Amino acid sequence: MIKMQVIGNLGKDCVVNTVNGKNVINFTVAHTEKYRDSQGNQQEKTTWVDCAYWTDRTAVSQYLLKGKQVYVEGQPESRSFQRNDGTQGASLSLRVRDIQLLGGRGESVGGSNFQSAAASASGSGQDKGAEGPDDLPF
Repeated sequence: MIKMQVIGNLGKDCVVNTVNGKNVINFTVAHTEKYRDSQGNQQEKTTWVDCAYWTDRTAVSQYLLKGKQVYVEGQPESRSFQRNDGTQGASLSLRVRDIQLLGGRGESVGGSNFQSAAASASGSGQDKGAEGPDDLPF
């Protein structure tokens, strides 16, 4: 199994759909990495990840709003396609297994209700063992 983890900001509000009787929450996460190029100039590279969270616990969707910071984990999928101008393109998508709400721009995570909402809403149904969100290995 391949697992991918992303921390980033939501590009727009999520959308909840029903497909073949199952709920799916669709959203896009942007991860921006800052680095210096060979000439020493500050550069930024943003990677957009299309996410699909198949779950019956759609209550988390009210918190998945544009600009909010999230941690998502799941199985990555890449797709190639042909653009209208004939050039090849590729997209990165993620089938989400776990999500944690981290906050938003200018918000203090410690004082917000996001962690408790994420803990009750993430419920991927898997036993995570003795390690919980407060038992970080560092």
